[in-house]
Amino acid sequence: MKKIIIAIVCVCLPFFGMSQSVLDKFEDSDRIGSVTINKGMLDIVASMMEDDNDEDSKEFVEIAKGINNIKIFISEDAGASADMAATLKQYVKSSKLEELMKVKDGDTNLRFYIKNGKNEDRVEELLMFVTGIDDKKHGSNHHNFETVLLTMTGDIDLTKVGSLTRKMKLHKGLEKLDKE
Repeated sequence: MKKIIIAIVCVCLPFFGMSQSVLDKFEDSDRIGSVTINKGMLDIVASMMEDDNDEDSKEFVEIAKGINNIKIFISEDAGASADMAATLKQYVKSSKLEELMKVKDGDTNLRFYIKNGKNEDRVEELLMFVTGIDDKKHGSNHHNFETVLLTMTGDIDLTKVGSLTRKMKLHKGLEKLDKE
């Protein structure tokens, strides 16, 4: 399961972001790792790939041009994970995010939230929150809590994100994104 989460984070890295201050508190935490990608970096990557004739690259460039910001927070600390979950719950309510999809696979829970955009195919924000326990790493007596919070803001075309995700065949549960 950890490999799936890492793959999702790595693949979705160019697609997700945000600039909400309530979640910014995680950037300075010693118990939470963070990655922030701003519009300037996304523009650089998009311009480098713009002349590529590959169809997937063209789709990526179109998606990247609409993204304003990406933030990813990762923690294996149980206390930090609990704080992330509580903060997320507050943020989802105050930002009026809508739950798009929920996947449960063993002890791992994956949730996608969206903030609607200018039409039904576009969103202003896409947020992914994953929690789970990896007890395979240390045996059944030691649990390693893993939490990933990933968010992206901008003018995001869900049909293009869904298309790229399907082509990468990351996780069976993500196929439901197309049907929602």
